Amino acid sequence: MTSIPMLPAILVDMVGSFIIIVLSFLSLRYAWFLLRKQPNNFLWGFLFYFCLTLVCFAVSRAVGHLLKQILLIGGKRELWQVLSPYSGGFNTLLMISLSAVSIYYHKGIEGYRAIQKKAFSLKEANDKLEESADKLLKLNVNLEGIVEMRTRKLSASEKKFRNFFSNSKDMVFFCNASNRFVKMNKAGLEMLGYTMEDESKLTLNQVFYNEEDFDNYLEAIVSKGFVEDLEVEFVRADGTVVYVLLSATAVFGDDRVFIGCEAIAKDLTRVRTMMEQLASSEKMASVGQMAAGVAHEINTPLGVILGYSQLMMDDFSPESEEGQGLVVIERQAKACRKIVADLLKFSRQSESARENILINEVLEDVLAVTEHSLNMNHILVHRSLDTGLPVIVGDTEKLRQVFVNFINNARHAMEEQERGDIFLSSRYDKEAGQVVATVRDTGHGVPEGVVAKIFDPFFTTKAVGKGTGLGLSVSYGIIQEHGGTIDVESPVKDGRGGFMEGTAFHVIFPVVLQESASVKK
Repeated sequence: MTSIPMLPAILVDMVGSFIIIVLSFLSLRYAWFLLRKQPNNFLWGFLFYFCLTLVCFAVSRAVGHLLKQILLIGGKRELWQVLSPYSGGFNTLLMISLSAVSIYYHKGIEGYRAIQKKAFSLKEANDKLEESADKLLKLNVNLEGIVEMRTRKLSASEKKFRNFFSNSKDMVFFCNASNRFVKMNKAGLEMLGYTMEDESKLTLNQVFYNEEDFDNYLEAIVSKGFVEDLEVEFVRADGTVVYVLLSATAVFGDDRVFIGCEAIAKDLTRVRTMMEQLASSEKMASVGQMAAGVAHEINTPLGVILGYSQLMMDDFSPESEEGQGLVVIERQAKACRKIVADLLKFSRQSESARENILINEVLEDVLAVTEHSLNMNHILVHRSLDTGLPVIVGDTEKLRQVFVNFINNARHAMEEQERGDIFLSSRYDKEAGQVVATVRDTGHGVPEGVVAKIFDPFFTTKAVGKGTGLGLSVSYGIIQEHGGTIDVESPVKDGRGGFMEGTAFHVIFPVVLQESASVKK
């Protein structure tokens, strides 16, 4: 058998061993460069140690192969046989080390990734912490300015609320769960006639005039949480009644327990009075039309009765029974004719003069006629007449009749008193363009339920035979004919939040351009 030459195999073995050594060292060098560039990179560290083990294994294996070939070529086979076990064992040990490093490579990578993920989370948390620290630092730097700005805004908001609370002309108040007033503005205290000292002692049920209204309010505020535009009556400290429009909102705690309310009440007394006056005006117009028709129908038969009774009186002696009966008929017929005349005046069927008038002159003329009799009844007249009044246009005689009627009513109101006072005043309301003349007495006043009826025809509080109930009705018609109004106060406000006994009639005339005296219907 021809033997195969071993030289090529030996050369390949020696060259391959040398190449293994070169390549392993190149790998180690590259891993070293990577590790130096990123010393904290776990992967490059692992790769460096892997290449180091690989170099050791390559050197051991290559040196063993080269040494074997050199010894065999040199004829020292016995020496190689002695060294061969050591070389093989060392190579095996290095192979095992390289295998172990390779086996745990994946575990190392997983650990590295876990550590990297944790490191990334920590870095992200650290970045957020730094960002929060920056914000906190900025906030701390600007905290004083922010606090100052918000304090100004809060102060401005509180100021607006306090201005609304203090300056509101309506009643604004707060109550607790026991319906006791916690806070009430000045307008509310004035409306009810109380002082600041009385505020903490008041309860809401004391203010309600009708107990039923209070129960309805309380039920609505607790069940629905609010009350809107509720018309109720409040009672003042002096016992008088005011009509208000009440709106309230309930205040609840965290557990939905009722702890109080906040409310606004608007005084409707003046509005209600104006509505009653409007209704009265409409009623008076209807009554006036009816009265005019009745007066015309009665006037003709009354004239016939009076004429025939006067003719028959010539045929009988005044001392005779027939003559005395005719006198009674004549007297009663004249009384009826006067009532008819008053009805005609009330219905404005008589003609009126139109002339320029100074109201002070009318008042002085009336006092010249009535003051003596007033003094006889121990009634003192007090004048307070504004000398700078503009003129009004109207009928002097009819206006005298109006003020004589007011003064006579004032005298009757003080008949049971030992003495009395009548205050006659006039003033000019420049803003409203009105002249106001007032007749006030210190009599017993007009009962509350009667004020709205005093201008009704034939309504009177005097005893039978002392009045027909047409005086104020006629006066009302005359003032309306002059484009004016009559306001009645009973009792009379004293200007300090209180009231005085008596009644005041305020006659209000519009100021117009002067006109030439003429006669118009």
